[in-house]
Amino acid sequence: MLRSVAAIVLPNVAPFELGVACEVFGIDRADTGGPSFDFVVCAETPGLVTTKGGLYSITVDHGLDATADVDLVIVPAYGDTGPVPPAVLDAVRAAHERGAWVLSICSGAFALGEAGLLDGRRCTTHWMHSEHLRRRFPAAQIDPAVLYVDDDRVITSAGTAAGIDACLHLIRRELGAAAASAVARRMVVPPHRDGGQAQFVDTPLPCDADTLAPLLAWMVENLETDLTVPDLAARAFVSERTFARRFRAETGTTPAAWVTRQRVVRAQEMLERSDASIEEIARLCGFGTAAVLRHHFARTLGTSPQAYRRTFALSPVG
Repeated sequence: MLRSVAAIVLPNVAPFELGVACEVFGIDRADTGGPSFDFVVCAETPGLVTTKGGLYSITVDHGLDATADVDLVIVPAYGDTGPVPPAVLDAVRAAHERGAWVLSICSGAFALGEAGLLDGRRCTTHWMHSEHLRRRFPAAQIDPAVLYVDDDRVITSAGTAAGIDACLHLIRRELGAAAASAVARRMVVPPHRDGGQAQFVDTPLPCDADTLAPLLAWMVENLETDLTVPDLAARAFVSERTFARRFRAETGTTPAAWVTRQRVVRAQEMLERSDASIEEIARLCGFGTAAVLRHHFARTLGTSPQAYRRTFALSPVG
């Protein structure tokens, strides 16, 4: 169970990426039905640590001993200041070896690479750094196009907002969809973006084109209906071809893949919060039958609806 988290800051730490870790795991959200974590920020040497750009420094009160027994160690992005201190690499390796999660945000992946945690694993980083990462760590299986990768308790993510997606993914995996949704709702961000979505998407050519955000919100509210491309295109007042192109441009994926994943998330929430039958949940989520729900559940989450319910139905999220 994910309860304790330590973020390791390196010299020239990126404020936004560190802020992501603090925002997701450092705030007690029990008052709105969300989870709370034992969260700490630490460094090799407690005291002042410079931030990226050198505009200001932050004070870190804890040393690396704070990582000794936490459930998750996070390495946010940092500027290039040379090799990562051996003590930091030892702390990251030790955490993973004892079964803790290790998560990097953006260029934090380089520290994981120096620790040897990327060798033979799928991983990612910001697309601007991916070729450098490949040269530095040729044994790593780098995918420069995706938002985040989860491989054997090592999660790597792309830049800025993708770090939020990776953190919410881990909360969802460990504590369930309701917990992740509670955090996302307070942060006013989408509760789920697939790790396989593109890091960057094309901007629709007409600069005054209407965004698909209202349509996406409507789709989430109507997942039980038959959301076909022709019907959705008509609702968006564009041709099917234009709709498909614009949908990928704005979401980084296809309408079918997006709808399926939203339906799985809805099923997760219902399995956690209701005692409805699997057949009824499948119908209300738009899968039609329990067999179809089980297929997509296994394909997406590697488990069955029944097993998921046993794990999360009685799990506290506050």
